[in-house]
Amino acid sequence: MKNKRRWGDRRDGARIRDIDPMHYVMPLMYPNRCDNEAYMTIRIRLDKLESYIRHTNKDDDDCKLSIFIVVIAAILKAIRLRPHLNRFITNKTVYQRNELTAAFTVKKTFSDEGEETLARINAEDDDTLKTLAKKINEQIDFCKTGTDESSEAMEFVKKLPFKHLIGALARMLDRHGWMPKSVIATDPYQCSVVLTNLGSLGMNIGYHHLMNWGTNSLFVVVGKKHTRPNYDSDGNVTMQRELDLSFTIDERISDGYYYARSLKLIKKLIENPELLEEPLSGDVRY
Repeated sequence: MKNKRRWGDRRDGARIRDIDPMHYVMPLMYPNRCDNEAYMTIRIRLDKLESYIRHTNKDDDDCKLSIFIVVIAAILKAIRLRPHLNRFITNKTVYQRNELTAAFTVKKTFSDEGEETLARINAEDDDTLKTLAKKINEQIDFCKTGTDESSEAMEFVKKLPFKHLIGALARMLDRHGWMPKSVIATDPYQCSVVLTNLGSLGMNIGYHHLMNWGTNSLFVVVGKKHTRPNYDSDGNVTMQRELDLSFTIDERISDGYYYARSLKLIKKLIENPELLEEPLSGDVRY
């Protein structure tokens, strides 16, 4: 995914040079990411997915799946196939991110006092659901027992004087892509997508804002599972297991049609997880 760096590129992204006039002007008129959020939701049928997870976990000891892992894998594949989802705007300029990354928080213990740590995975073109599941499970295990680089860096910053000057310097470095890698090693807001699994807390989906800090332009919330009535064309009712996902995106990056098609792809991938057995770069008809 990485190309030769040219003048005007950042360490983490290549400047989009063939951008259409509207998407060139929008960051000039509306420079803040948080002022340009759009919110969308999709509903996922779980019957096929839950059956797939049960059979995989029973037959393959090396690939332990969960719904959250499948959701992460599906979104990473959609981002790989829909490159606008991996763009970001900073310093009033649109960039194509060099890497494909996902971040999520891990709570060490489910208690009021339980610490949260940051997990981050890098995806490659040849990754599949199985290899991504291994990366995610390894990150979760590490976060529950170790200390990530960003937490160590933030602990160091806490001890420094002149916090207002440090904040101003950090924002300047962030705006130009000069922040040291050790500081943003697991910063979720420097990733392609940030996810939170509210379903694990028994909560429904909800809106989550983006940040003006960093480069993240896609935030996904996974809600809890529901059993709901579904009606066919004849008015017959069946009870269906379902999962809701919500997406907060930076609307300056692409148009509604592009985002709608992207969500359609994500829905297909989650409801048909066997498609994720192919490499992330493999095409999908939808």
